[in-house]
Amino acid sequence: MMSRSYTNLLDLASGNFPVMGPVRERKRLTRVMTVPGVVSELDDDQANSVNSDVHSSVNQDRIIIVANQLPVKAKRRPDNKGWSFNWDDYSLLLQLKDGLPEEMEVLYVGSLKIDVDINEQDEVSSVLLEKFKCVPAFLPPEIFNKFYHGFCKQHLWSLFHYMLPYSANHGGRFDRSLWEAYVAANKIYSQRVIEVINPEDDYIWIHDYHLMVLPTFLRRRFNRLRMGFFLHSPFPSSEIYRTSPVREEILKALLNSDLIGFHTFDYARHFLSCCSRMLGLEYQSKRGYIGLEYYGRTIGIKIMPVGVHMEQIESALRAADKESRIHEFKQKFHGKTVLLGVDDMDVFKGVNLKLLAMEQMLKQHPKWQGRAVLVQITNPARGRGKDLEDTQAEIQASCKRTNEMFGTPGYEPIVFIDRPISLTERVAYYTIAECVVVTAVRDGMNLTPYEYIACRQGVSESVSSSESNGPKKSMLVVSEFIGCSPSLSGAIRVNPWNFEATAEAMNEAISMADAEKQLRHEKHYRYVSSHDVAFWSHSFFQDMERTCKDHFRRRCWGIGLSFGFRVVALDPNFRKLSIDHIESVYVRSKNRAILLDYDGTVMPQTSHNKTPNAEVISIVNRLLGDTKNTVFVVSGRGKESLDKWFSPCKKLGIAAEHGYFMRWSSDDKWEVCGPNSEFGWKQIAEPVMRLYTEATDGSSIETKESALVWHHRDADPSFGSSQAKEMLDHLESVLANEPVTVKSGQFIIDVKPQGVSKGVVAEKVFTTMAESGKQADFVLCIGDDRSDEEMFEIISSAISSGILSSNTSVFACTVGQKPSKAKYYLDDPAEVINMLEALADASDPGSFTDTESDISL
Repeated sequence: MMSRSYTNLLDLASGNFPVMGPVRERKRLTRVMTVPGVVSELDDDQANSVNSDVHSSVNQDRIIIVANQLPVKAKRRPDNKGWSFNWDDYSLLLQLKDGLPEEMEVLYVGSLKIDVDINEQDEVSSVLLEKFKCVPAFLPPEIFNKFYHGFCKQHLWSLFHYMLPYSANHGGRFDRSLWEAYVAANKIYSQRVIEVINPEDDYIWIHDYHLMVLPTFLRRRFNRLRMGFFLHSPFPSSEIYRTSPVREEILKALLNSDLIGFHTFDYARHFLSCCSRMLGLEYQSKRGYIGLEYYGRTIGIKIMPVGVHMEQIESALRAADKESRIHEFKQKFHGKTVLLGVDDMDVFKGVNLKLLAMEQMLKQHPKWQGRAVLVQITNPARGRGKDLEDTQAEIQASCKRTNEMFGTPGYEPIVFIDRPISLTERVAYYTIAECVVVTAVRDGMNLTPYEYIACRQGVSESVSSSESNGPKKSMLVVSEFIGCSPSLSGAIRVNPWNFEATAEAMNEAISMADAEKQLRHEKHYRYVSSHDVAFWSHSFFQDMERTCKDHFRRRCWGIGLSFGFRVVALDPNFRKLSIDHIESVYVRSKNRAILLDYDGTVMPQTSHNKTPNAEVISIVNRLLGDTKNTVFVVSGRGKESLDKWFSPCKKLGIAAEHGYFMRWSSDDKWEVCGPNSEFGWKQIAEPVMRLYTEATDGSSIETKESALVWHHRDADPSFGSSQAKEMLDHLESVLANEPVTVKSGQFIIDVKPQGVSKGVVAEKVFTTMAESGKQADFVLCIGDDRSDEEMFEIISSAISSGILSSNTSVFACTVGQKPSKAKYYLDDPAEVINMLEALADASDPGSFTDTESDISL
């Protein structure tokens, strides 16, 4: 059943958005694309992707950076006729260019911070594209307010910072109209990207939570587009994220990116946990790189905290020195120990907790009364709401109370600066501060500590600082819940909610010996100076190149509706099995080997009744009725079940327990194909499995004659997977000297005798046929999981060894569109049955005997 979210979004994804005010049709930008078959107006009412085999005439790589806002500042001209623009030098989007290849062209797509009259939008677009290589996305006011102040700030920002709407007055309930505006806004951004993109040559780098569904809009158009996404906010734990009513839509949209970046491993781990619990995707780590396999595509996971722009900070230090701001502040706070806080006015920044800690420190350590000053700088609030108003009121009350309690003429323990300040003024405060305190309760990154460290290092030509040529020192008290905390090993980490412990940490920081402060500063500065913003962007772009290197080699096509859309990427030689083609080859062949897996191939995995129905039995018997056919069911199931289920099929060959037991027909006895029949190893393996079963709710042990299988499909996904990895190591250790193999599969750990596999069964069938003078000239081998890959793999070696002729028609077929050693695929067991029925209909009925009357199912 389709969720309400999906059904509502079928219209949204096709461009049929709810009316939110008049939207004027703007003049389109001149398209820079040279791919044949692309028209200037692309609507989302079709999911057909542009997949030209002809490359663009533009050979130079280009990157399009897409973010909520463009890195430009705008102001009205003095004559009130038009706008003037200049770069926003403090924008991260502009700074990251330093890490990209010098020859790479950079194009920006985003909105402006000002409202542009609808009649001026075409002119503004032309100016920005020509002079700044910027493409503005103009959002109608009705959409913008619901998109930014509504869904982004009220829903996503709160969710990602662990604030749930437990009541209507706390955070606000989920509002579907806000979600629709979010989707509408993302579609507008996508249209602006589509207008200027060269899909064969461009890279796309999308930034932050405002544009989390944009990858789907772009991927629907260009299947092979090289696209990365970086989240600058925290990603919450799966328990929090899964409370969102649009959790799957956002998650699946992000998975249409090729590379997804996070500041810390914690954020990435939470994202991967959501992928595991909600979509059943497990990540793999290879040579240091983390990847998610998703419909044949490997989506890279990048963990790299952003850095600061060192040159910009050094330039600001020189300006502050030239303007004597540092000297001014030193005089102002002469004889005082300055602690500094620089935060946005936000409910998550913990400013109120910091003020409580300062008050507590002055109470617990009276020696600092009259000596210690906390300078708290708060940038203007970007959000709004009752929670923010309450936080502001609490901050004002704390400042007033502390200053009244401990202040004296000429001394205020808390200096509260509630206004925008220039970078020059900020670095001057950094330079004089003995310690910076960050008590955010949740923050994506927070670059304040990095800026502080760089400022305390100073610049060599500074003349105003008496410490310019002496040892550098700095101290940090940082919340353990901010993104930069893991990289600052010399900082004193605190739980900001425990303001008493924070007070003790602040006292420890400003009381510490200078030699210790110097050592910590040197360690931090080495990291901050080497991991700057250029290092971050260079590293991300390198990984995006690596992740996308095979894009144009693989066959790709899109499937799914709305935000269930995804791209399937497969080897160019991998194609769907044509029933007409295999039937024509089947009719011309003389000796046929047909090997069928059971679960997931002939029988759907989701079926509770695993007994084959009358249709399956009839088809198998009709295939067996043709004397040219040798038919085997090759399964991991036990021989008793298979013998009972296929008892009407007298001539059917069965390989049970992955080939440990094998027989050619119901008249033959079961033969053991394993190298030995000693199972003493079970007495070692079973107690280990039992131990993990007792400790892992939802797990179970399946005991076979030749094997032991531990299942954890019904266990908690994360815990079950963790326990499976631990058990694998445990069993490999205790069974190291036993003649068995221990393998992990899909929600299983399998222990079985060495030399037993479906590949061995296939080889034995081919060999026996060849030795009897009936070398197979037609091979059909179908399966759906890892164990069946062994059958596919053995075919090529059988041809090279002469067991099969080089002229043998081979149809190795997997079930489902996924990476495989097979050359063909069918979508599901229903298609497998249809294909087998077509072969049965084409079989020679000469020696066929109808046994359907013997079937009692």
